[in-house]
Amino acid sequence: MKDLFDRIYRDKGPLGKWASQAEGYFVFPKLEGQISNRMKFRGQDVITWSINDYLGLANHPEVRKTDAQAAADYGSAYPMGARMMSGHTDLHEVLQNELAEFVNKEAAYLLNFGYQGMVSTIDALVGKDDIIVYDVDAHACIIDGVRLHMGKRFTYKHNDVESLEKNLERATKMAEQTGGGILVISEGVFGMRGEQGRLKEIVELKKKFNFRFLVDDAHGFGTLGKTGAGAGEEQGVQDGIDVYFATFAKSLASTGAFIAADQEIIDYLKYNLRSQMFAKSLQMQLVVGARKRLEMLKTMPELKAKLWENTNALQSGLKERGFDIGTTQSCVTPVYLKGSIPEAMALVKDLRENHGIFCSIVVYPVIPKGLILLRMIPTATHDITDINETLEAFEVIRTRLENGTYKRLSASVAAAMGE
Repeated sequence: MKDLFDRIYRDKGPLGKWASQAEGYFVFPKLEGQISNRMKFRGQDVITWSINDYLGLANHPEVRKTDAQAAADYGSAYPMGARMMSGHTDLHEVLQNELAEFVNKEAAYLLNFGYQGMVSTIDALVGKDDIIVYDVDAHACIIDGVRLHMGKRFTYKHNDVESLEKNLERATKMAEQTGGGILVISEGVFGMRGEQGRLKEIVELKKKFNFRFLVDDAHGFGTLGKTGAGAGEEQGVQDGIDVYFATFAKSLASTGAFIAADQEIIDYLKYNLRSQMFAKSLQMQLVVGARKRLEMLKTMPELKAKLWENTNALQSGLKERGFDIGTTQSCVTPVYLKGSIPEAMALVKDLRENHGIFCSIVVYPVIPKGLILLRMIPTATHDITDINETLEAFEVIRTRLENGTYKRLSASVAAAMGE
């Protein structure tokens, strides 16, 4: 019999195998200083384009004051225990009611974390006879939630309504045999490409097919829609979303998440969400902090206005200079370049060391071989100086990529990788 760890010794995984070359720089980098448009990386000041603090609330004076007072009032432990046992409070209920009203749903329920909350929501919504149909480019939390499903599941091509319709036809036939129902899952904004999910078209398909619709709007909540209520509001179909999910980890710059739906659905979920039933309640300082952030989102539209002013300046500047930013319809700003993984490593090092620009890098196997994706997240804390410096730096790195500078610099790395 093999040692359980034999596989781990042999295979570190698709990312883990590069740990010795990448850890501490390309993965698990350490950004230091107050969360803002400029932070420190390895002691050097860098313009940060990889922080999801869309509205600039992380270090807003009012938020810091509220967080500090909540910590002083409640500490970091209260309430102790799971919500169902001893961790429930009036303020949890108040925040849930405020969130439900804001996203135009009957009720809402707090989640400790977005990732585990989405996994558990999917698990609770479907039984073994039900069928799940979801976008092939869905976030890992959706994929992992679907993995728990003991019934059938189908993927449809990314944002392809025709593909979704074909899979709904398959799912309908199967549901008629099993006696189950159908759950369709999309993101409000796909966090890698920045495209909005085609929520309006999906809701329209309800006229032809019988299904329920779950939307993960982590990147849309706070950034899209007239009031900031998300992609459903932006596209005018919030009523057609049966279960709405959003996280506090982006626009609200905190920890936690929530789901919102009709009262009866929320009543069911709060008694069946295993990630909440068997986990400690969201602590009070986070509940109080989330209420303050939500209040600011509702009463300070200038925050979202500044975010979009910066987003438009960055995206238009990139397009004017001939950069490919794909088909983003959100603040998420991808920049696609052609090059190998070793070239990408040399390029990013140049950006950080010589230009003071820090942004996330995505390569194969997340995207096709031969492509480099630099993913940028503009926030309300950025300014035109940040944007202009970044645009100038990107022109330089594109030239160096095209003239072979990075290829020469990365030759030894490429040889070691067998590229």
